[in-house]
Amino acid sequence: MLALFWCFTVLHITRCITILEKYLQPITIKASAGERPPIIENQEPLVKLEPIKNRLFIESSYYKQGIANSLQDIYLREQALNRLLHALDRLPQAYSLIVYDGFRPLQVQQVLFDQIKRDITKKYPSWNIQQIEEETLKYVAFPSMDSQYPAPHLTGGAIDLTLGDANGNPLDLGTAFDETSAQSATAYFESHLAENTEALNNRRILFHSMTNVGFHNYEEEWWHYDFGNVTWARKSKLPNAIYGPIIAKIKQHELKEYRYK
Repeated sequence: MLALFWCFTVLHITRCITILEKYLQPITIKASAGERPPIIENQEPLVKLEPIKNRLFIESSYYKQGIANSLQDIYLREQALNRLLHALDRLPQAYSLIVYDGFRPLQVQQVLFDQIKRDITKKYPSWNIQQIEEETLKYVAFPSMDSQYPAPHLTGGAIDLTLGDANGNPLDLGTAFDETSAQSATAYFESHLAENTEALNNRRILFHSMTNVGFHNYEEEWWHYDFGNVTWARKSKLPNAIYGPIIAKIKQHELKEYRYK
């Protein structure tokens, strides 16, 4: 167990617990409230994620699936990457982070939206169009480059990841990455405690490791975290977001150039 401690004081009594114990506290999700804040683009660069032996693994999911215009490498905005590395530094050495996606080109967002919508339509053949749209939007954002409310991954401020061991093997988080089921909701096991204790604890560790360094989780997906974009600013109750949409030129799955919209 990691020999670092976090101390807090309540009614003049100070208690110290290990960092891992802190990470095993129950998950509480912050809901988005109020109007969407505007974006004041800070033009922070996209930075390529580099693997760190036994600690950070890069698994570009959509590139491996062969999706057109997907990126072989994974990119995040600079501050988002720095905070990810900070989360990694505080994570017990027995664990690693496995990153599946970061900045996502518009073309890939469109493919994913269409694909998940088709899957939902097949899964619920009796549903009407509105029900299908609502269920689809639980698991994938509309492929929008709207300068005031772009899809989170289009900003470079959203990341999809999981918890792994030191060899890069994914741990049990209860569902597969990108699974469209009720069990994918981050706090699902908080109300189903006996269903999968291992997944419950692993979700707590991932959640607290990310939120303690400034990310916010999307409550329907245990793997999705935001920083700097509209969703993050809204949950943080900040006056504005700092990351807007990015227009990218992709060639042979490589990021050739990009600009801020």
